[in-house]
Amino acid sequence: MSAYIARRLLLMIPTLLGIMLITFVIVQFAPGGPVERVIAQLQGSDTSATGRFGGSAGGDLGNAPGAGTGFSADPVMSRYRGAQGLDPEFIKSLETQFGFDKPAHERFFKMLWDYARFDFGQSYFRDTPVLTLIAEKLPVSISLGLWMTLISYAISVPLGIRKAVSDGSTFDVWTSGVIVIGYAIPGFLFAILLIVLFAGGTFLDWFPLRGLTSDNWSSLPWYQKITDYFWHLALPLTALTVGSFATATLLTKNSFLDEIRKQYVQTARMKGLTERQVLYRHVFRNAMLILIAGFPGAFISAFFTGALLIETIFSLDGLGLLGFESVVNRDYPVVFATAYIFGLMGLLVGLLSDLTYTWVDPRIDFESRGL
Repeated sequence: MSAYIARRLLLMIPTLLGIMLITFVIVQFAPGGPVERVIAQLQGSDTSATGRFGGSAGGDLGNAPGAGTGFSADPVMSRYRGAQGLDPEFIKSLETQFGFDKPAHERFFKMLWDYARFDFGQSYFRDTPVLTLIAEKLPVSISLGLWMTLISYAISVPLGIRKAVSDGSTFDVWTSGVIVIGYAIPGFLFAILLIVLFAGGTFLDWFPLRGLTSDNWSSLPWYQKITDYFWHLALPLTALTVGSFATATLLTKNSFLDEIRKQYVQTARMKGLTERQVLYRHVFRNAMLILIAGFPGAFISAFFTGALLIETIFSLDGLGLLGFESVVNRDYPVVFATAYIFGLMGLLVGLLSDLTYTWVDPRIDFESRGL
């Protein structure tokens, strides 16, 4: 197994290189950029999607050197729409500040060298290191992603087993209908409904509308901190979970049905084992393998991509919202750093999933298969 782990760790290097190369190439061909954004701010035409940045790359752009000077036909100017009336030297200084005075391949290899040392630099438009920004948003995303995945599996696994045991019964039919309806309802629409009903909308005012904790959270005793934390998470988690367990539930049911029909189950019954012993001593281990395989994907999806709209609706400033704002506002250090960290974590969770396979079923040996 140690050789298999070593191979998987080594394969992460070219995989990460591929992720970063694709991201870098896409960014190079994307219209606009940080220099164009600064120019738009100088010209008073910045239309960024969010106004949440605390600062700007050029400091006080209204007093930036070269603003309002005469037009120049310098070739540098022709690359940037709206640069008329700005000093070409100022444009060149912006390129140097953002690192665009170097060729693309040189910027790419410098980025790889920095990221290999976990040096992610500073945000272009926030006077904050990228790692600090990510660390500030992690509690929100961890809370949403981890609890959503655990709650989803806590519902889907026992429900799927019950549906498999009572396949074709009234319980199986009506729960399938509820699952399909829940899966069909968009999470953001259900979130708005919850706000209207329970967060000071038209009806009740039982839950807070924004934030992960209350303003006085630090002064609360530990047991009230826990209560306050889950009180704030109640509505976002409900909105995220309502349709998330449908796939896992049906997957659990079908997996258990396949195992129940196999010969070893009939043999166990003939030996006099009860249905509960057959189900949880023999069927459970084999049927759960497919769910274990899907756990990393479910967690990564919930952790990184599944909560953007929910974070926006409930004013939860997490990684999903940070990544979206960074792409829209061309904050490239944050875009590349999140792609690198997300990719690395996804690969590590995939390896952890394989190791969990061998823990659940020791008969599985990836090393002997040459994987």
